[in-house]
Amino acid sequence: MGFEWLALAAAFLWAIASLLSVKPAQHLGSFAYSRWRMGCTAVILSTMAWATGGWSTVDSALVTPMMLSGLIGIFIGDTALFACLNRMGPRQAGLLFSCHAVFSAILGYFLFSESMTGMELIGSALVFSGVLTAIFFGRKGQAQNQLEDIKGKIWIGVGLGILAALCQALGGIIAKPVMQTNIDPVAASAIRMITAFIAHSLFRLTRAKLSLPIKPMNRQMFAITAINGFLAMAVGMTLILYALQEGNVGMVALLSSTTPIMLLPILWYYTKQRPNIYAWLGAIVAVVGTGILVQ
Repeated sequence: MGFEWLALAAAFLWAIASLLSVKPAQHLGSFAYSRWRMGCTAVILSTMAWATGGWSTVDSALVTPMMLSGLIGIFIGDTALFACLNRMGPRQAGLLFSCHAVFSAILGYFLFSESMTGMELIGSALVFSGVLTAIFFGRKGQAQNQLEDIKGKIWIGVGLGILAALCQALGGIIAKPVMQTNIDPVAASAIRMITAFIAHSLFRLTRAKLSLPIKPMNRQMFAITAINGFLAMAVGMTLILYALQEGNVGMVALLSSTTPIMLLPILWYYTKQRPNIYAWLGAIVAVVGTGILVQ
């Protein structure tokens, strides 16, 4: 299977996972939910790497960059994403998160001295205009859809979504050189997840208000969280690391940013309410913009 299909499969799993995340993220809060999700995923990935012998491919020199990738891309990025999801719903959070393809191109320019052409600037403008269109106009006719409700100030939700996208892009760029070695992607993903879980656990020990769960964990929420972690992180993020072995960061980011497009029909089926034309238009324009960026 080519890296294109791996990235698209990851995008589809992220679309499913974003919908599954709504209830547990609201039940536990973004920090507590991320901590439980990362803990479950760390156990799953570590077991898989042990069973397949993947840990034997890990060189000590590769651990530090993968830990940094996990700290930025997962601990900060994922937590910001779920905080955004709690405020803006899965579709709008997914649209904001799709900006990670733009940030991958921008970071590549500053970190690797890659030049930006006029077409790339146009692509960036299309992505942001598509996201803004979908966010500010995509709720028209969706008054009865609780998944579309915006809680609190919209600029805070937008800021959290952009932070999540930026951290995802930076985490991928840090991981790219490591994934071009012989390291096993499952073991590499496990390192990232363990690092993020340890960071969350240390934050929990401070007993800061943000780290405390809103409501206690129960069996139903735990089951959903474990399934979500397996689909999105154990499988989805590992597929992205496999894709990075063959594809460039920009192309992988583009294909994985199709999550909002895949989420639209899923939401239509789940809520029985058709997304309006602005939602479709915004998502399509955003993906077209990322396509221009990495052509």
